[in-house]
Amino acid sequence: MPETVNSDLWVDRYGDMMYRFTLVRVKNPDSAEEIVQVTLLAALQAKGSFQGRSTEKSWLFGILKHKILDHFRELKTQRTFELTPEDGSDPLENAYLPEGHWINLPKNWDTDPHKAAENRQLVEVLAKCMDKLSDKFRNIFVLKEIEGLASDEICKEMDIKPTNLWVILHRARHQLRKCLEMNHWDTKR
Repeated sequence: MPETVNSDLWVDRYGDMMYRFTLVRVKNPDSAEEIVQVTLLAALQAKGSFQGRSTEKSWLFGILKHKILDHFRELKTQRTFELTPEDGSDPLENAYLPEGHWINLPKNWDTDPHKAAENRQLVEVLAKCMDKLSDKFRNIFVLKEIEGLASDEICKEMDIKPTNLWVILHRARHQLRKCLEMNHWDTKR
């Protein structure tokens, strides 16, 4: 028998959590609030179809993820995710000697990713660094690395070519790594 859906408690139980989850992904507080509201309205309208195969929280967050994707689809119609001259050149363009060796070797991040994810300092610095990315780079990075969408799905949703996706991801990762290193995040923690 399906779990009973108690929509009266959704905002109290999950509202703040849903808002923070959304804000990390869309960066704009007004958009995050609107997406959460649209999600709760959609869930309220569909609560009769909840079959109890997951927890109420999982069900709500599933709807929320779809609403976040809808938000990115809407952004796609308003702007392009193709690379433009404003996106700058390849940040690694002058990082190599003529024979192909690094001019300055990147720092060795000899760390366990699971431990790093639990490091509050890293989370705070990473959030600040992600805020410095352009919306284009941030949105694509979030879809790939945080949401875990497949590359072909991102290309379809954002109407970009796979080569553009990989260039955007490469540049976003490089900018994040550089920002983390500049903010002295201790890679050995």
